[in-house]
Amino acid sequence: MKRTLHFAFGLAAVALATGVSAQTRYLEEVFTNAQLTVTNDVIYGQNIDFLFSDFSNPSLFGPEVVQLQTLVSTQQPIPAEFFNPSDTSTVLKVSNLRMDVYQPDQSIDAVTNRPLVIYVHTGDALPPPINGSPNGTRKDSTCVEICTRMARRGYVAVSMSYRGGWNPLAATEQERRGQLLNAIYRAIHDVRQCVRTVKADAATYEIDPSKIILMGEGTGGYITLAATTLDDEAELFVEKFRPDPFDPSISYIDTVKVGNVEGFNGQLTLYRPNGQNSDIQFCVNMGGALADTTWLEAGDAPMVAFHTVFDPFAPFTYGIVIVPTTGGPVVDVPGSNYFMPLVNQLGNNASFATLPGGDTWTDVARARYGSTQTHTGSSVVINTGGEGLYPIVTADWPAVNPQFSEEASPWQWWDPNSAIAQQPSPVPGVTVGQASQASNPNFSAAKGRAMIDTIMGYANPRIVCALDLGPCSLVSIDENDPISMGVELFPNPATTTLTISSTEADMLGFELYDINGRRVRAENINARRFTMEREGLAAGSYFLQLTFDKGNVVRKVVLD
Repeated sequence: MKRTLHFAFGLAAVALATGVSAQTRYLEEVFTNAQLTVTNDVIYGQNIDFLFSDFSNPSLFGPEVVQLQTLVSTQQPIPAEFFNPSDTSTVLKVSNLRMDVYQPDQSIDAVTNRPLVIYVHTGDALPPPINGSPNGTRKDSTCVEICTRMARRGYVAVSMSYRGGWNPLAATEQERRGQLLNAIYRAIHDVRQCVRTVKADAATYEIDPSKIILMGEGTGGYITLAATTLDDEAELFVEKFRPDPFDPSISYIDTVKVGNVEGFNGQLTLYRPNGQNSDIQFCVNMGGALADTTWLEAGDAPMVAFHTVFDPFAPFTYGIVIVPTTGGPVVDVPGSNYFMPLVNQLGNNASFATLPGGDTWTDVARARYGSTQTHTGSSVVINTGGEGLYPIVTADWPAVNPQFSEEASPWQWWDPNSAIAQQPSPVPGVTVGQASQASNPNFSAAKGRAMIDTIMGYANPRIVCALDLGPCSLVSIDENDPISMGVELFPNPATTTLTISSTEADMLGFELYDINGRRVRAENINARRFTMEREGLAAGSYFLQLTFDKGNVVRKVVLD
């Protein structure tokens, strides 16, 4: 899917206006929980609910389809009985699709064009405990933690629900494949509806509609990757998405019934255009996999992937999607280790591909490229050229305790004593909490948060680079380093010119950012001294980033 990226639009704030020692917005947390607001249960769309609707009798649901389509087209309210699964007066049911919005309090945050993160939860396209897990809603511990952390960094974050509904116990692989593909397709529609709705309310949430990041875990990883790359109905007709591989005219997904790739113009979809597009500018997947490599195109949004090397459900390299509840196969897909080198070959990650190392997360990821990881009974080669992939190497649990399988989602945790965790799983005598523990054997809040530390540390610098949210660098020279101590600016405050000198090393270049994070000046230098002309810059405070071979030095500049 081709998405046009804009690298020259206005920046959000580099730092809060609290002086030179201020933390760097988006890279670090600049707000506290007390400075955040969370708005729960905001409706972003309404659509037919495939989990509770009964499609067995066309003579019953057909007239209801006509009724719902007429009501939506004429902007009339849908009657209450359609929203109540217990009301037998209708066979079709409709869901209010909701989201929770996390943001720095607008009375505190001076920035009004903030980037938006839309978070898509896990769950096997079914609600807990039907999905065999205590997780699977927008209020999962991981969802809340990541959205809160992104808001503390200065983003607006949305945790969204989406429609599920399929039968993982269907008799044949073909049935399971068709049902799951359609469930993911509907979820793509929901993601795009959420994007369009929030863009229409950009002023309300004080977001920049041209800086939207999709982020998903598990099933949400599949959905975000698909929403980022699917832009042509022809892509639904690749061989593995056809019931008959020899008939290229029929796909498992019937767009006449369920709508086009945007979720419009189908018998069983109620979405309507609102004047906004569904374009996004960055994609993060935590597990999951890409539908097909043919969906990738040059110009797609940059991607960052977190994936356990021995993921038992979503292939790390290339393989079959496995249903967690039954262990049944669904469809073959390319995992993060397979598709990320292709993303780089297309140039889609060029904005951060040459990001200098020196930080823990970048160095660890790059050190693992080209390595062979071995667990009991299997080994995996991590591909080279996979910039943007953070391969997660987990403990070899089967060698320690054979009852455990490999880890899939080390960022997840839940309350083992909660009512939902105590619900029975599809495995007799096993609760859903115990079933989930098989692929996360030593789960805990501390472990999950430590993994999220890595996700934040690796993803955010790359988001900053790709969306031009500030200096594209990870390595800052310590203030006590001779290079940093040898930097002098004078006069400061300045009126017409500012002279910058370095006694210890050549300055390779500089970037000047205003207090809202907009880059207002940049230049290559290769010298130990230079003079910058004011040239119409407004009075106020700025941040000057100086680039050296060893890293960067940032200084505050004041223009009178």
